[in-house]
Amino acid sequence: MERKEIAIIGGGPAGLMAAEVLSRSDHAVTVYEAMPTAARKFLLAGKSGLNITHSEDYRDFATRFGDASARLRPGLDAFTPRDVRVWAAGLDAETFVGSSGRVFPKAMKASPLLRAWLRRLEAQGVRLLTRHRWSGFAENGYIFDTPEGKTVVRCDAALLALGGASWPRLGSDAAWMPLLRARGVPISDFRPANCGFDVAWSEIFRERFAGQPLKGVTATSDAGTVSGEFVVTRHGIEGSLVYAHAASLRDRLDRDGTAALLLDLTPGRTAGRLARDLARQDRKASFSNRLRKGAGLDPVKAALLRELSPEAARAAAEQLAAEIKALPLPVLATRPIAEAISSAGGIRLDAIDDRYMLKALPGLFAAGEMLDWEAPTGGYLLTACLAMGRAAARGVEAWLADSLR
Repeated sequence: MERKEIAIIGGGPAGLMAAEVLSRSDHAVTVYEAMPTAARKFLLAGKSGLNITHSEDYRDFATRFGDASARLRPGLDAFTPRDVRVWAAGLDAETFVGSSGRVFPKAMKASPLLRAWLRRLEAQGVRLLTRHRWSGFAENGYIFDTPEGKTVVRCDAALLALGGASWPRLGSDAAWMPLLRARGVPISDFRPANCGFDVAWSEIFRERFAGQPLKGVTATSDAGTVSGEFVVTRHGIEGSLVYAHAASLRDRLDRDGTAALLLDLTPGRTAGRLARDLARQDRKASFSNRLRKGAGLDPVKAALLRELSPEAARAAAEQLAAEIKALPLPVLATRPIAEAISSAGGIRLDAIDDRYMLKALPGLFAAGEMLDWEAPTGGYLLTACLAMGRAAARGVEAWLADSLR
């Protein structure tokens, strides 16, 4: 194929993967990044341990993307979690499987992998231009705001990988939405995903327990039942167990105006056993001691029970056991999208063709979190972004080949 000029707009994982694939085909690839450095959200995600993918059976893995699972499946099939691990190893980032099934580089952090990746891209001829913010369309081109002023880039094809709307200070600020909407691209409004929630804590509970984790609990919502832990915050709740239910809680709040997590504070005990253990406690003992000795509740779990069920101390053993095993935790609202790990919404999937090209704008492709899909934490988000970047790059190649015929 004749060497073509290709612009990748956005220097996160999806954009960099697209650049890697396209530069291997000997195209002239330039990545335009608005921030001073590339992949800032990727680096932040890897600050405490880069969860690069997940080791669960691929048949289950491929279902973790909700309504978008079928649409994303071809791209995921072509770049599976196993392929992600092989790719990382090629960048001297050997991986291991953690106890939860999540996959991490042995170095844990994202920075060594990113440095090796950028060196590879440079060796393949990819140019990376930072502080180049896409600000609009020009005749047969794209306008960028740069430190030297506005410039127009004309290319044979372009790929947008500008991210969603979470963590805007790292570059994903969704400023591209009005530019595409003005060109007739259907876009769903962004909503928080993998986010915390506001809860109407009492001031006493908030002051004493904000920052405290609740470990060894299960939580049930429309999403099912999941075991894990979460953290009490000044505003409400957050953490991996909350994120597993975030989409379900968010959607129920949108639909009904109310939502709650149903907590089991003692998943290792049946309600019957718990009732017997509680009934054996001395009624003259403090409620906290009865909960500690009869139910094994630590101070934060005991306080949460009192917070959510003020009459629990006067309940009979059977009723108290029932509340400990099924304690509703009402949530008021999602935390702001700027705090969310990821976002739902973006370019509707029916607005792109099978090559990831925008139907309204031939020659312009899109991939990554700017498309309308979501997934839980656990390596799913990053794997899908990498797979989509690769699939969109193949789509660019196919479209360029077709245009030569």
